[in-house]
Amino acid sequence: MQRVVSFGPISSAEVLADLGRRYHFQRFDQPLADRERFLAALATADGLIGSTLPLGAELLDRAPALKAIASVSAGFDNYDLAYLRKRGIRLTNTPDAVTEATADTGFMLLMMAARRAGELAQMVRDGEWTHAIDATRFGRDVHGKTLGIVGLGRIGAAVARRGHFGFGMQVLYSGNSDKPEYEAQFAARRVPLQQLLGEAHFVCVCVPLSPATHHLFGREQFAAMRADAVFVNIARGAVVDEAALVQALVEGQLGAAGLDVFEQEPLPAASPLLALPQVVALPHIGSATVEARALMARTAAAELAAVLEGRAPNHPVL
Repeated sequence: MQRVVSFGPISSAEVLADLGRRYHFQRFDQPLADRERFLAALATADGLIGSTLPLGAELLDRAPALKAIASVSAGFDNYDLAYLRKRGIRLTNTPDAVTEATADTGFMLLMMAARRAGELAQMVRDGEWTHAIDATRFGRDVHGKTLGIVGLGRIGAAVARRGHFGFGMQVLYSGNSDKPEYEAQFAARRVPLQQLLGEAHFVCVCVPLSPATHHLFGREQFAAMRADAVFVNIARGAVVDEAALVQALVEGQLGAAGLDVFEQEPLPAASPLLALPQVVALPHIGSATVEARALMARTAAAELAAVLEGRAPNHPVL
């Protein structure tokens, strides 16, 4: 019987039970809290399944028999791809499983930032709603505005679909290639990033994190945006230079921001972002729904089984 080890919580009792039936399965919801036992499990592991824990040579050198890692995530920036290639270890992910939940999160952030929902909800909780809202508390319309998607992949397209069909938004996108299918569906137009930043009322970032996208958004990019623009990040925190974002918001170069991801997570309580009322900050909940997490677990388990049984996985990263 092959040996499988989890490296993080798996949100499906059904999947956990199935892993226990198929394999000699060892479960570690918090692997570093039980480091010695986790390292001992790695020593004989054929497969790993999980997320959140960065896996590179330091840990994976302890797993000489490892054949496959099934990541319960869409992103794969936690893995040393060069090392995995060198070892011949297969890596899979779950891109389709997170699409709709993450796009919902992105559009929720867009709406909350535009209408100042977080700020105004807190005003009500603090007992400060003592008279009718006046112009100093007004938000901005979403309907009919221009939505700029940076990275029109699965999630970016799902955000664009919500904006185009739900709110009559004009869709611009930037990226490495044309997306004719989305241009047909959403009347989307591919434009250079600088043009998108100058025209869009809402900019939603959906690119994967890589050396090319690290700090893709800095002072120059925020300065190119409309002063009333709303900036939304549902990609990875390191895509944004947070110090530059804070400066742009403080100096009025940018209207508001909706953020689900940050350079340091959890976000420190002393972060200057939290002192800005025009920032909506969420604790990285992009795919955090019961349904999405269960689908991610099922997908990852099926991908792992495919590799360990000598079949081609549906979602190979490597």
